[in-house]
Amino acid sequence: MKSEEWKTYRTRFLVKAKQLGSSLSFVDSLGRQHSGRKGDYLVESSEGLISIAPKQIFEDIYVAMGMGAEDAVVRAAEVRREGRKLPQPWRDRRACSPRMSLM
Repeated sequence: MKSEEWKTYRTRFLVKAKQLGSSLSFVDSLGRQHSGRKGDYLVESSEGLISIAPKQIFEDIYVAMGMGAEDAVVRAAEVRREGRKLPQPWRDRRACSPRMSLM
């Protein structure tokens, strides 16, 4: 198989994939056997698991993202993270309120 760059695809989840240039078989870290033919896709999930998807199924399900799209997704996640408020320390508001008194 040629050494080509991973491309980013999306459905509900982002994955990286390469189209196989020749047949490939392997056993993953969980002990599962994977095999594919030329034209099928080697797919890496966001969790880092690698599998093989048949060409017809992959191309029906996944939509290729444009160049730099992965960077845009990462940047959007960073912006969302920066926009969140940080957890605030707990304050006992009862102790601070001069108007409250015990009965």
